[in-house]
Amino acid sequence: MLKIAIQKSGRLSEKSLELIAEAGIKVANSERKLVAQASNFPIEMLYLRDDDIPQCVNDGVADVGFVGENVLLETGYPLDIVERLGFGKCRLSLAIPKAENYENVKWFNGKKIATSYPKILQDYLTKNGVKAEIHQISGSVEISTGVGIADAIFDIVSSGSTLISNGLKEVEVALQSEAVMVGKKLNAEKKAILEKLLFRLHAVQKGRKNKYVMLNAPTESVEKITAVIPGMKSPTVVPLAQKGWCSVHSVLPEGQIWEIIDQLHALGAEGILVMPIEKMIL
Repeated sequence: MLKIAIQKSGRLSEKSLELIAEAGIKVANSERKLVAQASNFPIEMLYLRDDDIPQCVNDGVADVGFVGENVLLETGYPLDIVERLGFGKCRLSLAIPKAENYENVKWFNGKKIATSYPKILQDYLTKNGVKAEIHQISGSVEISTGVGIADAIFDIVSSGSTLISNGLKEVEVALQSEAVMVGKKLNAEKKAILEKLLFRLHAVQKGRKNKYVMLNAPTESVEKITAVIPGMKSPTVVPLAQKGWCSVHSVLPEGQIWEIIDQLHALGAEGILVMPIEKMIL
């Protein structure tokens, strides 16, 4: 049995459970339960506070954990990043009142900075040769400058709208973070379960990053079109009932879809269908 620690609630909890479910693993989820066992896969889920997950994995209470990279680095436990999970992306940034003139990170010398991440902040300041006073605070860090607690803040930023609403501007990005699976050395039995789990998660993640594309094209253009959409090995080309036309099927990276569609149109492709892929196993 592989024990997996995830957030009981919070910004990563829903996405973690969604990923597990898309991997075909059925886990009963209840806000009142701290432990739940999968009915069709040898894993047990531990629902914990995010700050407690690295310690639980380090102490062997859980075998692996889903946690934000920022939490992992702040707690400082010597855990391995087993897998980057592709969600929960954010950044940890320094922000100052928007009226301040800012040239570079040396502006923070002698300043007081409010944050919930003192370790990550201190590491960043030391790396950049800055000496500042760190004021550790929990809760609404972004109001610190407005009430006179600090000259600047260091906090998680997603869209930046919270900073703007509090009269702040982002000036330095110290860390790009996302949800990661962390762990330590496992015995052979648990390592085998983890490898099976990762196989499923990889299939889901690859599916999310790619789209299945079908199109009709003049036979004379098929060679040029297949050069544009090479597919996993090669595209599927099927002659249509209408003479001189073929149907071409392939898989494309989601981030390049529109750029490639423009090229396909220019080559005479018609009836282009773009569909989601649930799982992708190579």
